[in-house]
Amino acid sequence: MQRIVVAAKAGSDQPWLADAAAELAHQTGAAVSVVSLDGLDMEALSTTPRSEFHDAAQRAVDGFVERLSAAGVTADAEVRPGKVSRGILLFAEEKEADAILVGASTKGKVARKVLGSVPVELIQRARRPVIVISPPS
Repeated sequence: MQRIVVAAKAGSDQPWLADAAAELAHQTGAAVSVVSLDGLDMEALSTTPRSEFHDAAQRAVDGFVERLSAAGVTADAEVRPGKVSRGILLFAEEKEADAILVGASTKGKVARKVLGSVPVELIQRARRPVIVISPPS
C-alpha cells in the first residue's frame, strides 16, 4: 500500500478515524493524504457564505493532521469546494490512492434514506477499496 486517502467530515471531530489512519499507515508504510470538502455545490443557492463551510472543513483537516502528527505520521491535507462524495473520489484518483478511509455515517436510518450516506455512496462508486471506520461505542 502506497497511499491512503482519509475523508475528514467538515465540522466534525473524528479522532477514531485519525487513529485508524495512523495505525494503517504504520502497518503498511503508506503515505496519508487528508481531504475535506465544504459540501457546497453552488454558493448562490446557499443562505450561508461558502467561507463558513470552508472554515468547518479546514478545522476538520487541521484536527486530523494534528492527531496524525502526534502519532508520528506526516500527512498532506487539502480543503476543496464542492459535493463531498464526488470530491473525495476525485481526490483519491488524483493521489492514486490504494484505499479511502471514511468514518461511518452518524445519521439515523430515516436521514440516511432521505439525505444519503457518504460512506455508502463511496462504496458504490469508488474504483478502489473503501474502509469504513465506526466510532467506538
